Amino acid sequence: MFERFTDQGRRVVVQAQDEARKLNHNYIGTEHLLLGILREGEGAAAVALAALGVGLEPARQQVAQIVGRGQQAPSGHVPFTPRAKKVLELSLREAMELGHETIRPEHILLGMLTEGHGVAVEVLRILGTEPDRVRARVIELIPEASDEPTEHVRPVRIVGTPAQLGEVLDRLDAIDQRLAAIERRLGLGERPGQAESG
Repeated sequence: MFERFTDQGRRVVVQAQDEARKLNHNYIGTEHLLLGILREGEGAAAVALAALGVGLEPARQQVAQIVGRGQQAPSGHVPFTPRAKKVLELSLREAMELGHETIRPEHILLGMLTEGHGVAVEVLRILGTEPDRVRARVIELIPEASDEPTEHVRPVRIVGTPAQLGEVLDRLDAIDQRLAAIERRLGLGERPGQAESG
């Protein structure tokens, strides 16, 4: 699924997982993806958010206030919520609509704004910016960011539509459920019902 993601795009996902673990959340929601984008700190998404006054620490505090902290750090695999998967699916659509062949942090942010719900969008509103303003600022910055020489992408082409990506996400969900069952069987940590918060 992540073959089309640039190194920055992949780092956002890795950092989102790290943010989820720090909050003792046993899922990766849109809020964690937003924190991952802010942590990445480069590219059109981070520049747009900074210009609109959205910083990592205030966003992190809002996430903790809205969702709370989990009881204990998750062990093993941390899955995406259905909403976060939808955001990743929409990030591909956003990239394609902009004529880009790879998915960067700004496409993930645009996917989040297009999805329009979830904790991430709520955090943006609490921090004083509406999704339409964020979208306009990101779109304004993308032409500059798209030519960044720092962006190293392995040339892997995947031919497919957003609907096909949706099928891949469904398969990944099935794999995720099987992994959870295996983890339980092996006693690698209990995974209580995953929240739909994000």
